[in-house]
Amino acid sequence: MSEKKSEGHPQLRSAEWFGREGKYGFIPRSWMRSQGFGPELFDGRPVIGICNTWSEFNPCNRHLRDLAEHVKRGVLLAGGYPLEFPVMSLGEPMMRPTTMMFRNLVSMDVEETIRANPIDGVVLLAGCDKTTPALLMGAASCDIPSILVSGGPMLNGRFRGRELGSGTDVFRFDEEYRTGQLSKADYAEAEAAMSRSAGSCMTMGTASTMALLAEAMGIALPMNGAIPAVDSRRRHLAEDAGRRIVSLVRGGVSISRILTRPAFENAIVVNGAIGGSTNAVVHLLALAGRLGVPLSLEDWDRLGNGMPCLVDLKPSGRFLMEDFYYAGGLPAVMKRIADRLYLDARTVEDGTLADRLVNAECYNDDVIRRMENPVSEQGGIVVLRGNLAPEGAVLKPSAASRHLMAHRGRALVFETVEDLRARIDDPDLDVDENTVLVLKGAGPVGYPGMPEVGNLPLPAKLIAKGVADMVRISDGRMSGTAYGTVVLHVSPEAAIGGPLALVRTGDEIVLDVPGRRLELDVAEDELERRRAELTLPEPHFERGYGQMFVRSVQQAHLGVDFDFLVGKSILKKSQESF
Repeated sequence: MSEKKSEGHPQLRSAEWFGREGKYGFIPRSWMRSQGFGPELFDGRPVIGICNTWSEFNPCNRHLRDLAEHVKRGVLLAGGYPLEFPVMSLGEPMMRPTTMMFRNLVSMDVEETIRANPIDGVVLLAGCDKTTPALLMGAASCDIPSILVSGGPMLNGRFRGRELGSGTDVFRFDEEYRTGQLSKADYAEAEAAMSRSAGSCMTMGTASTMALLAEAMGIALPMNGAIPAVDSRRRHLAEDAGRRIVSLVRGGVSISRILTRPAFENAIVVNGAIGGSTNAVVHLLALAGRLGVPLSLEDWDRLGNGMPCLVDLKPSGRFLMEDFYYAGGLPAVMKRIADRLYLDARTVEDGTLADRLVNAECYNDDVIRRMENPVSEQGGIVVLRGNLAPEGAVLKPSAASRHLMAHRGRALVFETVEDLRARIDDPDLDVDENTVLVLKGAGPVGYPGMPEVGNLPLPAKLIAKGVADMVRISDGRMSGTAYGTVVLHVSPEAAIGGPLALVRTGDEIVLDVPGRRLELDVAEDELERRRAELTLPEPHFERGYGQMFVRSVQQAHLGVDFDFLVGKSILKKSQESF
């Protein structure tokens, strides 16, 4: 039962379980054979874990059990031994208070499952927003060979001759419904027409963004982010990933050899070109922290500055992910911005990014624009600082209104999400189109979990007057499918005494996007007086994971990871338990 190790191949970790003589090998082999596995699977083949986030509570990922079978086939064809394991699944439409609260928990689930089991390499099956960063963070903390396979976007929604995009059109329908422009019956019919297949949001939301950025960083195969969930080519990609992971294990190519500093820089540049989600900021910061790769908000602003948005997809544009795939997908985008990328960055095919782009081609210049005809001149994430956000805040210019990029307005403050919901449609609300809407208590500690409530709904009475956008500021996040002139991730947050906690209705706020400023125009002595009177909210939890979260979570500018999980780790030799 000893491992058959070819020259140049690394010692397999799984050999500590299956390749040993005596009882230390007998016991694990015997129990695995109870499932019908034959002895030939213990002859030194790489054991490939298939990490699956399938769940019926997570419609985006409901097809991943089928996809796992295709990964297994690829692993077997390449001479590996595939073993599937589940981890907690994070479904945006269902989970409360927010999936972001559980991203770190899933990463721990992944990490500890890998550490505790005979896994030589892992294929990560992800889909809905937080599943992608959670799985990558967990694998990164173990630093083993890894490949991400996304579930893919669902088919375009269709309603009465109109193409619908997940999330983006929900917000539009909600405004029409709240103001009486859309009947209850029509609202229900649109609801059934929007999500018509397996897969994640088909807009350039967080799910699509993170799938594409994984592809840009080389940890996922080409077209990973774009192939529709129900397209047969998605299954072939899964099978190919199964073959590739065996090669990575035999070559000793761990995740840290692919997710390098150049890979992260490529991802930031690509995020600008695709008009990607602001959520990518906290996820990449957290992932880099797990690997010990230096990355900061300043990198987002520097690398994204001047990067035009080329992908004309909702919420920044007109089309949807199905159209993006047919137009050539991410390789076509990256070929058009190749002069801004590290083309020698390594990929899971054991080649370079340059190798991927040789045959890339764009088939629709309306969907994937040329550099001289962008959707927006500024696609990258803007980082704002000032006395209202000393540690930074972010804004997505491609989804914002140009006339609001330099704005001064009177604050209308909502102390909590509940306060916002109770008052936003009050016909007597003292608000106009120049008002700056401010929401507190939506940060990592405050909500808790930093929910996607940053794109505050516009007051119904202003929507009725034709107002389409306003400046909105919060310490929370925004769905990648959302749009508007929205300042997010204000750090430090209100719940821990950040300057946002001091804002009062009537204060003047200055937003200066070209100057990268976010200022509260209130005298410093008055702010000190308010600070002395400030009472912080009581913790949300007294026990369990919730207590761990509020005690250990870092602020947005650091990626909202747990402080005790940051830093490069080593996968140590297994400890014998019998």
